[in-house]
Amino acid sequence: MPSQILRALGDDRHQFVINRGFERHLSIYPKVAWDAITEKLDNLSMFNAKQRKFQRYFYRGATELTLDGSDRLLLPKSLQEYAGIGKELVIAGVRDRLEIWSREEYQKMCDEEPEDFSDLADDVTGSIDIDI
Repeated sequence: MPSQILRALGDDRHQFVINRGFERHLSIYPKVAWDAITEKLDNLSMFNAKQRKFQRYFYRGATELTLDGSDRLLLPKSLQEYAGIGKELVIAGVRDRLEIWSREEYQKMCDEEPEDFSDLADDVTGSIDIDI
């Protein structure tokens, strides 16, 4: 784990949860951030089929991780296979988590340019007051 990231995490630097990302990557959350997300997701209704299905898909693969004595995290083999991670990977910081990508998948994602980024920005940010 890069030392700059560990310094930024402060006291929350030892406990993490890794999970499948929505695309073919992995997401690593500090335990505190993961707990905040799961607290909200636990309020979904077990009587709603879509909400149950989402919870199942979201939580599959979620694994608690602890840094070893050399500040390393051992990524579970099944999650490495899901994300296609081999010897080369990319770590990208996104808000409250790190995304772990195979170098190839990350490059593909970066090469994809939306047809009209302006329309995408309006669709996503139209309901919030933000100046970019």
